[in-house]
Amino acid sequence: MAQEKTESKNQKKRNNETVKHVQLERKRPKLSKVNDSKQSNNNNSKKKPRRRKPAQEKRDPKAVLRIIPLGGLDAIGKNMTVFECKNDMVLDDAGLMFPDDDHPGIDLILPDYTYVLENADKLRGIIITHGHEDHTGALPYLLKDLDRQVPIYATKLTLGLIEGKLKEHKIKNAKLCEVKPGQVIDLGCIKAEFFSVNHSIPDAVGVFYRSPAGNVLHMGDFKLDQSPIDGIQTDFAALARFSKEGVDLMLSDSTNATNPNFTPSEAEVGKALDTIISGAKGRVIVASFASHIHRMQQICDAAVKNGRKVAVTGRSMVQNTDIARRLGYLNISDNDIIDAYDLKGMPPDSYVVMCTGSQGEPLSALARIAGGNHKTISIEEGDTVIISATPVPGNEKAVTRVVNSLAKIGADVYDKSRARVHVSGHAGAEELKLVLSIVRPQAFLPVHGEATHLRAHANLAKDTGVEAENIYILENGESIELSPQGIKIGEAVPSGIVLVDGLSVGDTSEAVLHERSSLGAQGVASIACAIDRSKHELISPVVVEMHGIPGGDDHELVKAVQNAVSSAIKRSLSKQESWKETKKVARSALLSVLWERTNQRPLVIVNILEL
Repeated sequence: MAQEKTESKNQKKRNNETVKHVQLERKRPKLSKVNDSKQSNNNNSKKKPRRRKPAQEKRDPKAVLRIIPLGGLDAIGKNMTVFECKNDMVLDDAGLMFPDDDHPGIDLILPDYTYVLENADKLRGIIITHGHEDHTGALPYLLKDLDRQVPIYATKLTLGLIEGKLKEHKIKNAKLCEVKPGQVIDLGCIKAEFFSVNHSIPDAVGVFYRSPAGNVLHMGDFKLDQSPIDGIQTDFAALARFSKEGVDLMLSDSTNATNPNFTPSEAEVGKALDTIISGAKGRVIVASFASHIHRMQQICDAAVKNGRKVAVTGRSMVQNTDIARRLGYLNISDNDIIDAYDLKGMPPDSYVVMCTGSQGEPLSALARIAGGNHKTISIEEGDTVIISATPVPGNEKAVTRVVNSLAKIGADVYDKSRARVHVSGHAGAEELKLVLSIVRPQAFLPVHGEATHLRAHANLAKDTGVEAENIYILENGESIELSPQGIKIGEAVPSGIVLVDGLSVGDTSEAVLHERSSLGAQGVASIACAIDRSKHELISPVVVEMHGIPGGDDHELVKAVQNAVSSAIKRSLSKQESWKETKKVARSALLSVLWERTNQRPLVIVNILEL
């Protein structure tokens, strides 16, 4: 029952998209309460592990390290976590999330970083673990809002991608600091050590935080690919060393916690790409994420191996290709890569097009190619299209629309359901358990996932020996307080989302989104007239306009609506009702007629001029 109440409370917080300032005085319910009895019996037979005391760092009995996830615990995106100890604060990642059908007209979704701005004087640095948008995308907006320069720590490629992003936002003089795996930096009383992890983008790292209150391991995004494209594996030796030193709390990527298997190697995709390209008769078009440098490398390798040039199209794909080549992370000779404008006149079987659009974005390169609207690239029957990505939840319909457009043309379309043209960059359940077994954390906090993923990862931690009372499933804005005396739930901070709508950041409200949804679903009707309030008379005809409503151009329907609204306004005036009440009855009269005639309830705009 306690568990149900907690989950109900958390659901309400998600719906409101904010977390109130509350003090959580008791511990979370043990996970064993929501697991099966077999698990509970196993826990009873285990001895509670003794707290390990790190040998290298002195503990301050009065020190408290607060860990506050501001994003990433309700969705796969907008990752942002605060580490705060004494008068020092470190921000780990600053990501965004792309909107779905519930956010019409919205361009981007950011985590609410109000707490960071309120404590900006404590902020010693921003650490970015890798170059994906869900970890870097909010950074330009955060930097604009901060009133002082804060150092940004990241690896070489990640900084290159960030630098390009900051240029787009016209942010100058950002303090970008390159770090390397194995390096330790001092951020006040917090020390951060970086270690290599394998992911779907080069130069990804995890971070081991040491503080006077205890040690925290943040894995970042990772998988355990033992045959990586760039030869860099997740650093098992570092994980074993951290385990020996003592990991008081571990934060780990939960994206694939529900996948019971090992995630296949990225090298498997290269084999599939080579097979498809070698057998293709016409042009080949491959759509993938612009930040997936490993995938781009394999596309280039397969193209060159089969005697084809590589053309790149799509703004972000062109930009990231240039950055990755300049920094040495994408290897293809100048002779083998060409501009998309040079394709005119070339035989279709002589090149591969590498483009954006794997998520079905309407303005992406692939969508424009499928619709026949691309400036330089066309597609014909018999051409091959490879969608080398998995649709992000919410994008399935958009991807299907593009695939159907390609099928109508006669293109041969490959996606992961037909061939292994994509593998995940996140560890599956068996890999997650392996890492947990190596690290042996005292306490565990699953991050980077939806509620299903977090819960599944928590159960994996329990399976590997972490005590149920030491496993925490939080909401964005809630906090954990780590001290030499142990771990407890701390006070919550403001959280939620910030909507980016064109040039507007944070000004679009839930009410605006509701209006947009109503417009799209039911249409809009407007009422306009003039009244003399002193004489209680309607002094102009009522004008009604309807758009997006079945029968909205039917003269008889429009006349019926106008008569009903006129009568309602006259009755309200005769009763000397308020202006607000008059608007209300006018709206009700219109909706009543439309519901009776069309079963529609559009958005209604009432404009009554008082003279």
